[in-house]
Amino acid sequence: MLDFDVPNSDAQHIRTAGRDVLSLALIDARNQTLRWIAAFEQALGPELRPRAAAAPGAELPPLWLLGRIGWYAEHWIARNVQRQRGARADAAHAKLASILPDADRLFGPASLEALRRGEQALPMLQVIRQYLVEQLETTLELLDGARPDAGGSVDDALYFYRLALFHEDARREDFAVLAQASGLDTGLVGAPATPSTQRAPLLFPATRWRLGSEPGTGFAFDDEQWAHEIALPEFEIDAQPVSWAQFGEFVEDGGYDERAHWSEAGWAWLTHEARRTPRYVDQMRQGVLQHRFGKLVRVPLAQPALHLAWYEAEAWCRWAGRRLPSEVEWEAAAVQGASRGWRWGDVAEWTATTFRPYPGYPHELDRSAAEAGPDPTGSVAALASGACKAVRGASFATAPRLRHPKRRGFARPERDAGFVGFRSCSV
Repeated sequence: MLDFDVPNSDAQHIRTAGRDVLSLALIDARNQTLRWIAAFEQALGPELRPRAAAAPGAELPPLWLLGRIGWYAEHWIARNVQRQRGARADAAHAKLASILPDADRLFGPASLEALRRGEQALPMLQVIRQYLVEQLETTLELLDGARPDAGGSVDDALYFYRLALFHEDARREDFAVLAQASGLDTGLVGAPATPSTQRAPLLFPATRWRLGSEPGTGFAFDDEQWAHEIALPEFEIDAQPVSWAQFGEFVEDGGYDERAHWSEAGWAWLTHEARRTPRYVDQMRQGVLQHRFGKLVRVPLAQPALHLAWYEAEAWCRWAGRRLPSEVEWEAAAVQGASRGWRWGDVAEWTATTFRPYPGYPHELDRSAAEAGPDPTGSVAALASGACKAVRGASFATAPRLRHPKRRGFARPERDAGFVGFRSCSV
């Protein structure tokens, strides 16, 4: 079992991995993808059409996700004549033709919206599978010969291979979200671990924290660039995410009925959804009964609460006299608290921070941020408008290579289909 109390070694190592390790990782990621597709095919048929009753969170059809994986890697590697330049590449530079006819229309930036509007159909499953076979073969061949260009570095030369790997790894969690929303037990994902003890909150002294990734330390997602110093006052933060037992007290106390606990936007969401418990929960009195991958199960109360909207996390904090942590508090605690009982990796976690690029980042979040987190249906425009909240950490469904304390995610505050919970800070 992975030790989630410290940053995962796989996630640290893969960001600086060389060609041989990357080659094996790309093959492993593709094998994981194909296992998910095989499970969906068995449950849903070759069209991989999610069940009509699927809850919000099933907006990403598995057939489109599969094609998108191949398109994304091909777009940035085989079709990208500037791939050796890495992050210095011009994102707008013309790309070579795809090996799949009409690939940009089928799986490019505007394809999902066109698919939702019924304006396009997807190729057959076997066509997309063959596309991925050919794409991966080409990617591995190019990786074998990847070398820095004049003035570049090894990290530049390998940047897009690492990016394609992490993009495919991130889709694994999307498949899990879709399986949960569709009520499918694929057998490919488990459940959050159950902590053996409830750990006391941790107190961290005031400091100046370097938020984000440092240049020259390997791969960094666009939205992690670059580290910048922030004055961080003393703060106290939960050592682990809020549990079902803790959230259940809020429900038992009438938390979903008391207007005072909710922001104006949160109350409007709650009223519209007519929500009485978190998504997928049937009962919260005398225990928690929750639908997990098509089965109604009794959930251990010590497990972290999940499938929560940001509004629900915010309301719990108001009820408890606490608050959500900022991004910088979460990151500082995750890095500094590894030896003090800090626990993460069971659920991704809401923060109080509005998701935006870090100061001084010179480009749009055009390569990775718009698909990096638990709400990959979001857009760069939504991020720029301040409509999304920052999500940190990782869930039990997150690929180990992505469990890095610097990695950022985002979601709109009403989203509750992902494996997202929260922890709190003292006010």
